[in-house]
Amino acid sequence: MNFADRTLKCRECGGDFVFTAGEQAFFAEKGLLNDPQRFPECRLVRRRQQNGNGPAREMHSVVCAQCGTNTTVPFLPRLDRPVYCSSCFDQVRART
Repeated sequence: MNFADRTLKCRECGGDFVFTAGEQAFFAEKGLLNDPQRFPECRLVRRRQQNGNGPAREMHSVVCAQCGTNTTVPFLPRLDRPVYCSSCFDQVRART
């Protein structure tokens, strides 16, 4: 099959990017039927976000239920559940 470079529009940023003949041949070889939808840099950002390497998570300040020290956790604590600092959490987990 003959492939020619094609210009596509990124669904993320709206910019134009080139879907090269080499990339098209690779897609065909792998059996991929759909054209890429995002600019290569936008794909990288999206992949990082999906893998947890994206923007920093929102941290919440709490007081450890066991030792009383101030700490931060990456989730919004619920009032009906105790929240522990890292060292106390390890101790509680070791007991179970």
